[in-house]
Amino acid sequence: MKIGVVFPQTEFPPDPIAIRDYAQAVEDLGFNHIHAYDHVLGANPDRPGGWTGPYTFEHSFFEPFVLFSYLAAITNTVEFDTGILILPQRQTALVAKQAATLDVLSRGRTRLGVGNGWNAVEYTALNENFHNRGKRMEEQVTLLRMLWTQPLVNFQGRWHNIPDAGLNPLPVQRPIPIWFGGTDEKVITRMARLGDGWMLNIRTLEQAHPKLNQLRHYLEEAGREPASFGIDLRMNMSLVGSEAWINFIAECQSMGATHLTVNTMGCEYETPSAHLEALKQFAEVAGLR
Repeated sequence: MKIGVVFPQTEFPPDPIAIRDYAQAVEDLGFNHIHAYDHVLGANPDRPGGWTGPYTFEHSFFEPFVLFSYLAAITNTVEFDTGILILPQRQTALVAKQAATLDVLSRGRTRLGVGNGWNAVEYTALNENFHNRGKRMEEQVTLLRMLWTQPLVNFQGRWHNIPDAGLNPLPVQRPIPIWFGGTDEKVITRMARLGDGWMLNIRTLEQAHPKLNQLRHYLEEAGREPASFGIDLRMNMSLVGSEAWINFIAECQSMGATHLTVNTMGCEYETPSAHLEALKQFAEVAGLR
């Protein structure tokens, strides 16, 4: 099971040196991957009609492809995962180009996590339709794989039209792995048909068990072997104390997880070094070094 980290960007200063030091330290500690969340814009909670989302304009988010391109130049082995990129609020051909470029610059260290998102304000600002985002994402995933594997693409879909054009350069991975986020049953059925894996962000493993059973059912319905489908579970340090880390890792393995991602956000760490110190302790307990 591969173990990585969530980049704690809402609790991180906009300092490129601190970001560099964090990424290099994570790699040196033996972690496999770095997740980064995606939000282009944050809403004002005092806007007309109010706001109930978990993030606002006061929360800091680095654009994942730009962030990872920077990190690709200063690391050697750590994988870069969008966890998750809100795909339907972005232009598909542009996402294909950005992900392919990152994959080339990182020498094949890219995993694209995608999801529908929840922020209707963000969709409006990016001039995309919030209400048909799930169906559009299905077409997007199909088109992404075509663009990453074919030098020229002819595609006429419901929402996309590519008249004999293609990406250059193509990515190292052909295609780049596409993993899904989200826990709604419609999302699970969609990922069972179209995805390479699941980035499952659930607070407790007890909550994950029934969701994984649903996934196995829909994978079998789709004629796919569950063992070939990746599972990335989340461990929130704010909920799991150090005395329970070993048992948590073991239970993830018993559940068939291929990946585990450790999240240090929400622990009231005030500096980047505090996040890294917690990850250092985890790496020692987990035997990553």
